[in-house]
Amino acid sequence: MKLNFLGNFPALLAVAGVVLLATGCDNKTDASKNTGGSDGKGAAPAVIKVGEFASLTGKEATFGQSSHKGTLLAIEELNAAGGVLGRKFELITEDTQSKQGESASVVRKLVSRDKVIAILGEVASGRSLEAAPICQNAKVPMISPSSTNPKVTEAGDFIFRVCFIDPFQGTVMALFAKNTLKAQNVAVLTDAAAPYSVGLATFFKEKFLADGGKISVEQKFSSGDKDFKAQLTAIKAANPDAIFAPCYYTEAGLITQQARQLGINLPIFGGDGWEAPELLTIGGKAMDGTFYSTHYSPEDKAEMVQTFVKKFKARWKNEVPDAMAALGYDSALVLADAIKRAGGTDGPKLRDALAATKEFVGVTGKTTLDAKRNATKPAVIIEVKDGKFVYKETVNP
Repeated sequence: MKLNFLGNFPALLAVAGVVLLATGCDNKTDASKNTGGSDGKGAAPAVIKVGEFASLTGKEATFGQSSHKGTLLAIEELNAAGGVLGRKFELITEDTQSKQGESASVVRKLVSRDKVIAILGEVASGRSLEAAPICQNAKVPMISPSSTNPKVTEAGDFIFRVCFIDPFQGTVMALFAKNTLKAQNVAVLTDAAAPYSVGLATFFKEKFLADGGKISVEQKFSSGDKDFKAQLTAIKAANPDAIFAPCYYTEAGLITQQARQLGINLPIFGGDGWEAPELLTIGGKAMDGTFYSTHYSPEDKAEMVQTFVKKFKARWKNEVPDAMAALGYDSALVLADAIKRAGGTDGPKLRDALAATKEFVGVTGKTTLDAKRNATKPAVIIEVKDGKFVYKETVNP
């Protein structure tokens, strides 16, 4: 499925709407007209085509929809201000359906058929890892809003991200467990099928053990599992001080709910994969007293953050933007800034401009891309309290 967004085209992404569009039309584009790069005669086309791939449907749809809403808001604002270098943007969005293998398929379409000049996406590390080699081989810059696994940018020098990476996030949560939770023994429950979860668990353990902590027990599961009682029973028997569950929000909600049912009332904490309103819907009251790391908080009093929250709520029916929305917004603005500095959309020149991004002020903080094209920026800790997400603390690099 492909969705085209040009100018201020209204595109509400309720799941029902996405499914309707998917069944109703494909919005095919003639690649010989208004392509994203040069027209072959030295003249720039009227629009700048940017591709986006996101999980608009499926089990992680909340991530993709939030990221897309932030991205689209940025594109609309850029176009309302006249675009970049006198050219407006056309955002062409493909749905990965939260499925393994779909990312590679849709990104090939965006690169070969739609001739986009850059790719924004994906949220999940596993799906970004699928697409990165395709973008690298085509020399089309790819910017992930929120894939934190270090391997994503290792695919090549055309691959970027605007979020922090798991070595930093793992360190943040290890320090949080030791200093804030006062935990000495931690149980780790990992999704063995998700590169994000495996990587984050690894970096957490390295830091926690280096600081004198102990891992009392490790248990594993696979994405899509719904019954975690066996793993939780083993964890309960090990008598840890806390449980680290670096997984996505669906499993996090079920794990916490079932832990409480088994009488496990320890602190449970995770990473940015927990960031979704559905976490509270799935886990209910059991989520109170849990924590997770993320990239920003709408409670941040910074003027740019509050302006973004106000504009996002006005655009998306009073919805409060989460971290995925904020990162999607920043990813589009970082790309626009690089196009401006590159003086055009030529792939290698745009790549060089992106690599030179320093101190870019966005909603999620100042973004500086290091030599490995990873963003250096702070992390935020969120607590679930009385059924709400509450800002706890900020941890700087």
